[in-house]
Amino acid sequence: MLTAPDIALAPLLPILLVLAGAISSTVLGFHLPRRTLTYINLALLVLSGIAMGLLWSGPGEVPATAFGGGLQADNAAILLGLTIVVGSVMTLLVSLDTAYRARVSFPEFDAMLMYAITGTLLIAFSGDLIVMLIGLEVMSLASYVLATLQDSRRAEESGLKYFLLGSAGSAILIYGLALVYGATGSLSYAGIAEATAGLTPGNLGLLVGGALLLLAGFGFKVALAPFHQWTPDVYSGAPTSVSLFLSTVVKVAAFAGMLRVFGGALQNAPFWASALQILIAATLIIGNAASLFQTNFKRMLAYSAVAHTGFVAMTLLGTPGLGGAALGYYLLIYTLMTAAALAIVAALQRTEAGMEINDLRGLYYRHPGYAIALAVCLASLAGLPPFAGFFGKYLAFQAAFQNGYVWLSILAVLASVAALVYYLRPAMLMFMPDRTPAREYAHGQRPATNLTVALGVAGITVLGLLPNLWYGWVADPAIWELLAGR
Repeated sequence: MLTAPDIALAPLLPILLVLAGAISSTVLGFHLPRRTLTYINLALLVLSGIAMGLLWSGPGEVPATAFGGGLQADNAAILLGLTIVVGSVMTLLVSLDTAYRARVSFPEFDAMLMYAITGTLLIAFSGDLIVMLIGLEVMSLASYVLATLQDSRRAEESGLKYFLLGSAGSAILIYGLALVYGATGSLSYAGIAEATAGLTPGNLGLLVGGALLLLAGFGFKVALAPFHQWTPDVYSGAPTSVSLFLSTVVKVAAFAGMLRVFGGALQNAPFWASALQILIAATLIIGNAASLFQTNFKRMLAYSAVAHTGFVAMTLLGTPGLGGAALGYYLLIYTLMTAAALAIVAALQRTEAGMEINDLRGLYYRHPGYAIALAVCLASLAGLPPFAGFFGKYLAFQAAFQNGYVWLSILAVLASVAALVYYLRPAMLMFMPDRTPAREYAHGQRPATNLTVALGVAGITVLGLLPNLWYGWVADPAIWELLAGR
């Protein structure tokens, strides 16, 4: 006897609203101006965020689910989904001012962006490996197109590298998924978590192999060394608004998938944590060391993103309560400070290759507002108090240290100190006198970009001074201890 599928509208609504924006951009792209479509998509993203807020479940309430638990709107998904919405809104705002100069001012840009956001939300709300994989592929395929939309050789090269290495990462991840299914006989996070409690030696080998392959596959998506090779070329070659999206929203979604898999389904599986700490150590060393030798500011921010991947990944080594809270806080403030910094680059750069670090000399005397805002972003990225980046790194160090990863915590502190060198260099240059002509684009009004920068700077300042405004929401251990649906 056939049973009716478990389709509930409530947990689907935040995703359907974003999907509606993607479809409307595809269908109405030939009939409406591109800016009108962008305003529609911004409104739909705000409505999606409101829908997520309405799904928040109080103490003792059961989170809304659909498709037999394949989609679950628990509080962890809502917090990560709101971070995705924040990064997506900031991306669209920047594109309003810079899309024409970046030669991506056409409706296909908005359509691909909204499809990618749909995939990221599917990952955050996933309740099993199949839904997570569908979301990952929707996000990845749209991101490959976004990286190549600009009519330039650099964008085509970056998109091709992203596609080839991303496809390899997806293939590895699918192999890992198959092995985990073979070991546990389940694709749902809750079923896998339950099955890992009593495996035979043969199945244990399959589980370990699958977990390590999943770790490698996710390593490609979040840019963990040595799977980070695509990151500097893609971030520096793609349009800056796309780089903003890839370095914030896509990274948040990939970490949401890692949290679902390793913080929930495979929490008790052996060996993956030992492998992850080695990858984190390599990421911290390579990301920070490579940033020291960059002369292009956009490429320096790309390697900086690799280094921050290591800091964020440290939260996965903590206990579910402490590590999940640290991850939820860090991802939001990372999104705010990275989006604001890249928004300034998008507004000022003369070419899509970005700016040389030396081009920032004297920026304060030409654009004092941007110079001060960029200095705040760089200070937060470096982890200097009183900005939110300091508290984010502190939480990451605490999560790893309290779970026994002492040597890794010490390495992370040393890496954070080394990062001061490449963050403070451009910050100091901006306030040095410069008698050469202006080296950046300085024509026209940029209200949407200015709003993005203001939101980012205000966010990292307020959340640095009053961290509990966000950490108070994410610090509840019950949010993160139920990741596997148990």
